[in-house]
Amino acid sequence: MAHSDRPNPDTLTLDNGDLAATADEVISTIESLGFEHETHTHKPQYTVEEAKLGAPDKPGAHTKNLFLRNKKGRMFLFVVEQDRTIDLKGLRDKLQLTGGHLAFASTERMEKFLGVVPGSVSPLAVINDHSGKVQVYIERDLLEEEWIYMHPCRNTHTTRMRCDDLIKLLTAWGHPAALLDFEAN
Repeated sequence: MAHSDRPNPDTLTLDNGDLAATADEVISTIESLGFEHETHTHKPQYTVEEAKLGAPDKPGAHTKNLFLRNKKGRMFLFVVEQDRTIDLKGLRDKLQLTGGHLAFASTERMEKFLGVVPGSVSPLAVINDHSGKVQVYIERDLLEEEWIYMHPCRNTHTTRMRCDDLIKLLTAWGHPAALLDFEAN
């Protein structure tokens, strides 16, 4: 299910030489850890706007996911509310991140470390970051919801799981999430 300007996600090779996890492998891992979830398939969703058109009726937080890097090569995955506008310089200053300006990471870096193509980034993609190089930040307001919606490494699937379970899952994968509070000084 490749998009004409994106590589085939089923053939992505990670930095360690392994193939990237499929949606089925992500779901299997979630189930093996005993976390409740619902996953449905749909036509590919490449943007927040497309995802809004096919959004499920059940309650839950809907996200925008930004995979960024700085000039020193540090990588960050920011998970924020789908309608939030982000000022990258302001974000860097708020978090007091050193290492230069934040910029969007390349598609190649996304493939190598998250094992996904543009339109499929979500916190579930850190299943592929075996080297622990991606720091995850989640907007605090999202976690006030009981449920959260995410793509499980493919934008042809959407998974709904409890926010508390997502935090536990990320920790189990060696990627404890830092909280991002836009209201704090």
